[in-house]
Amino acid sequence: MNSENIKNITNQAIEQLIEGLKAGKSEALTNYLAAVAKFHRYSFQNIVLIARQCPQATRVAGFHAWRSLGRFVKKGEKGLMILAPLVRKVESTDQCNPEKQARIVGFRAVYVFDVSQTDGAPLPTIGVAQGEPGEYYSRLEELVREQGITLEYSAEIAPAKGMSCGKKIILLPGMAPAEQFSTLVHELAHEMLHRDVRRSQTTQRVRETEAEAVAFVVSKGIGLDTNSAAQDYISLYSGDAPLLLESLEYIQQTANQILNSIGAGDSSAPPSNRDS
Repeated sequence: MNSENIKNITNQAIEQLIEGLKAGKSEALTNYLAAVAKFHRYSFQNIVLIARQCPQATRVAGFHAWRSLGRFVKKGEKGLMILAPLVRKVESTDQCNPEKQARIVGFRAVYVFDVSQTDGAPLPTIGVAQGEPGEYYSRLEELVREQGITLEYSAEIAPAKGMSCGKKIILLPGMAPAEQFSTLVHELAHEMLHRDVRRSQTTQRVRETEAEAVAFVVSKGIGLDTNSAAQDYISLYSGDAPLLLESLEYIQQTANQILNSIGAGDSSAPPSNRDS
């Protein structure tokens, strides 16, 4: 496939992503955000308490919160103790505002459970790429090495799927092939786009939009089914179509470079379901 054809694939994929972002949140993302809202943010002290009792914990919630998500604590599971504030209304000492004010007067022990301690309905998730990247994944790994980047796999980064650390990429092991391919492209895009002066000139919102847009284009370019995965991911970071358009040149150049480097469309590559 020549560079002009790859450019056309890139442009078509970006147009599709822009239309998806303009359409708003997908049903999958809406359900995911509703579920996330059930999980409270804990203080540093409580995070330490949870880690000591259950080092592998990923998502914790109270008994009733799990029930509202269609999941139930397994019989015999022991709750993880955290501290909840005791709040009381007390007389105000401010003469200009004499109404009673809410103040923390102490703490009490409450118990939460990790998702691994529960059974029931699967938690809502945002879309992920599907399909079979075949030899394209090994070619992508080779491109990563050619860029002077070390590639490692570690379960310790969970729940993150990938991390870009400057000349080093870490991926979560055990992902489906298409998701692993898309995640590696995302992290490679960070390495190619955001490890120079642009890092200080861009926000996290811009960087995540650019990286996921590149992942979408490249995944689409080799024939993977991306569903609403990229749209949902970008929306999670408050990204939108105008923001994507501002970064269009960087996204196109990076996606084109990756597609050319991994030989997208070569006769030696595995067949794909790419649009003709």
